[in-house]
Amino acid sequence: MANKRDLKKDINYVLGDIIEAVYVWELSNSEKPTKESDAIIEEAIVTFDDLIVKVNDKSVENKKAHFKAVKQELEDKGRALIEKINKLK
Repeated sequence: MANKRDLKKDINYVLGDIIEAVYVWELSNSEKPTKESDAIIEEAIVTFDDLIVKVNDKSVENKKAHFKAVKQELEDKGRALIEKINKLK
């Protein structure tokens, strides 16, 4: 099981890399944000905030299962965001 600090770092790195990928796409394609790219960045920020709140939840009884669920949610939402980046035109 990953500890809380490592899980927070994973959340930060994954979503930070996704936001960076959107910025790279913007620079290589139109050099200005589009509504779609802004929406992906906003969704990544909301996901970050949501996952950090879940990690910091102290009322959880089974922390191991809770952290595993948060990690799985990070993977699922991260993949969905990456798919949206790949579909940008």
